[in-house]
Amino acid sequence: MNDDNFIIEFITMGNSVKVTVVDPVTGREVSTIGPKTASQAQLSKAGVNKMLYVMNKEKSETSTD
Repeated sequence: MNDDNFIIEFITMGNSVKVTVVDPVTGREVSTIGPKTASQAQLSKAGVNKMLYVMNKEKSETSTD
């Protein structure tokens, strides 16, 4: 999966940027915060990586039940 599969929102809050990533298929949403000086590509990658981590963790938890 890449950035094209997710909806990504950036909200600047002071010296930080809140990145919210939504999977439109499942409705799963994750957020992360990064520095305002980071590029959108860096912030996007951090958000997508967190989403993939959460999705893989949920998948492994349901497969062990």
